[in-house]
Formats: sequence, C-alpha cells, structure tokens
Amino acid sequence: MKELNTKGNLSATGMVASTFGVLVGFFGMEHGLFEILQGNIAPNDILIHAIGPEQRFWEHGLELALTIIPNFLITGILAIIVGLFIIIWAYAFIDRKYGAWILMLLSIMLLLTGGGIAPVFLAVFASTTAGRINKPLIWWHKHLTINLCNLFSRLWPWSLVSFVLLSLIMLEIAIFGYPLMWLFDSSTTHNLLWIISYLFLLFIPFTILTAFAYDIRKKANSEGGINV
Repeated sequence: MKELNTKGNLSATGMVASTFGVLVGFFGMEHGLFEILQGNIAPNDILIHAIGPEQRFWEHGLELALTIIPNFLITGILAIIVGLFIIIWAYAFIDRKYGAWILMLLSIMLLLTGGGIAPVFLAVFASTTAGRINKPLIWWHKHLTINLCNLFSRLWPWSLVSFVLLSLIMLEIAIFGYPLMWLFDSSTTHNLLWIISYLFLLFIPFTILTAFAYDIRKKANSEGGINV
C-alpha cells in the first residue's frame, strides 16, 4: 500500500520534506532581502555577506552567502524569486515524480544566487527525504526495533514543530543577536549561536527519523499487520 499522498494529506515523510523545503526557500528570500538593501553595488568576491555593514544589527550578524552575479541588487532579487519558487514547489509539488530532483536543482540555483550557504544543508536533507515519498521504508523497517519505532512515532509531529521553532529562533538570533545580546556580550552570543546551530543539525535527521517511524507504524496498522 502506498503512503498517503493526496493534497493536504501527505505522509509524515512528505510533510517533513515539504516543511524543510519551505524553510529553505524562506531562508533564501530573507538573504535576498538584505542583499537588495545593500543596493546596486558589486561585491568584492564570490563569497559575500548578505547583511551589509549598514544593515547589520550586531557584529556577527553577517549571513555568509555565495553569488555568481556581480551585483548585490540583482543577486537579492534572484534569491527572492528562486526562494519563492522553492516554497511553492515544496508546498504544492514535492510529492510529484521528480519532486526531489527539482527541489535540489532549485536549491543549487538558490545557493549560486545569494540564497545563503547554511540553507543548502537543509536542502540536501529535504531533497533526500522527498525521494522517500511513496517509497517503501524497507531498510528502516528492518533496522528499527519495535520499541524504538513506537517511541519515535509518538514524538511525531512534535519533532517537526520543535524543529521549525528552533529554526526561526536561530534565524532571529543570527540576524539580530537578541534576546541573547540582552544577557551576554557579542562573543558569548556568537558561541551560543554555534551551539544552537549544532542542535539544529542534529534535529534534522531526528525529525526525519520520527516521520519514518510514524509512517512505518501507520502502514503496518492499516494493513492489519502486527502493531509496531
């Protein structure tokens, strides 16, 4: 039996891929906005800071990005356009036959047009997860014990909700430095932001795993098999 795959009723695996993709597009558009604010000027290198000196809220609020376009204004516009396409694709078409490949292609375009370097890591996981939509999770079914499957499946969808909140908090701190800057100096805030970033990276596979476990358990129950 295929995983649930109707509009508005994606499987947990599909919901993770879709949400990850939407976040990638959102992060890219945010980078683009700050690049536009820097104006019609040329960057000094292919590696740029999306947030320029005049737009910066704290000394470490830089947002590293990459662009093949020698103009901040055009780079920012392209990042917003490609980011918007990613959001639309991830939300509405992620479950299509080539949904994962097109998402990855759009993410590469976003990377090359100022959408930020950090979002590309999430894009890889989003595309990989999208490739498992409508596919049997045979390897995971074999290697997840019943107890682990039950445990991880119960953490869904709170794992995804927590991940989204963590992503937005990390983005807010990366740009503004607050609320940590109310309590610590910029150096300590920067170090704490790195710790949050590592937690963010750990949360990505964990969220995917809870979705896999939920879909495995749901499929077993719907087929009248032994509850896992």
